[in-house]
Amino acid sequence: MSTTSTEPDSLPRYPRERADFVDPQPSLLTGPPVSPLRFAGGSTGWLVTGYREAREVLQHPALSAERWRGDDTIRVISPELRKKSVDRPGAFLTMDAPKHTRYRSQLTRYFTVRRIRALEPRVDEIVAQCLDALEEAGQPADLVHHYALPIPSLVICEMLGVPYAERATFQQASADLLRQDVDPGVLEKAVETLDAFMTSLVEARRSHPQDDLISTLATSTDLSDEEIVGVSRLLLVAGHETTTNMLSLGTFTLLQQPEQMRRLREDDSLVPGAVEELLRYLSIVNAFPVRIALEDVTIGEVTVRAGESVAVSVPAANRDPALVEDPQTLDVGRGRSSHLAFGYGIHQCLGQHLARIELAAGYRGLLRRFPHLRLAVAPEEVPMRSDMVIYGAHELPVAW
Repeated sequence: MSTTSTEPDSLPRYPRERADFVDPQPSLLTGPPVSPLRFAGGSTGWLVTGYREAREVLQHPALSAERWRGDDTIRVISPELRKKSVDRPGAFLTMDAPKHTRYRSQLTRYFTVRRIRALEPRVDEIVAQCLDALEEAGQPADLVHHYALPIPSLVICEMLGVPYAERATFQQASADLLRQDVDPGVLEKAVETLDAFMTSLVEARRSHPQDDLISTLATSTDLSDEEIVGVSRLLLVAGHETTTNMLSLGTFTLLQQPEQMRRLREDDSLVPGAVEELLRYLSIVNAFPVRIALEDVTIGEVTVRAGESVAVSVPAANRDPALVEDPQTLDVGRGRSSHLAFGYGIHQCLGQHLARIELAAGYRGLLRRFPHLRLAVAPEEVPMRSDMVIYGAHELPVAW
């Protein structure tokens, strides 16, 4: 049974760059399923790359999601930020039960499969509008700016009740939150900007409710305004950043694998399964989630000591042969696997059903409207998001 005993300076850090634009670094795919890692703050912890071990970590009750207790893989957590982040109202993503349960139980009903399916006609309308905007932009056009970013932004804005006209405020603050090397002051400023933005909205909806989720939370739950602000901030950021980057990175990947693109054009009934395969293959969340051991825990052949940080590499775990055969190959006909792109356990992504219908509609719309879609630059000229916590492309110039 292994434990960490190596000096931190001699241990590897988590690799920020991807190989061939989308693949996890080979070191993540060839090592043991649990190995020592040097975290951003200088401490020694563990990196989990095996699929079975990752599932074990994500559902273990002695591994806390309150990552402010320990160290992070990519960013140093300043003492000031650590103090402010403890029990931040509404931030249920970094809470354990029963605090997490209280928030999650009041939100789940709004993200059921049935409720989200009812949104499909509106999502299709938004996709059609964004296809028009992309075409009107002329060639070459940035698929991120004109298509991948507006679709989920419009959807989550309408769902929450956030004015889309004010998108520049929340999109910039969201980008600052997700930078790997962000200055702590900039990070806190981004949180303050989003909180001020959401606070004014929550106060307005409590006084004059409308047909949106913020109004519902303000009038039909026991959540305080401060808690609704925290919940809404999380839903707003997660609700557009992840889908934006899956749409753009998935398109970038398909354009470099024309045989897979051809299969989807010829049979768009494959699209829902292709969404699952792209989620598995690309896994846009880098070196996250992180868990902190509340007591000694055994994961695989390793003993994680109380207080140590454990990082799950979702990109590596989703390329484990224990999950699918030939995991390094993108196969749009593979169908749905039990991948970890949406997490696992009690913190599994609340909005996963919404993301699925947005992605399916987004890919299907591109395939139908632009049968000759192509990159307008060489792949190596596409600016990738190696500097961000959520991977993807900063821009994706395309022509058709």
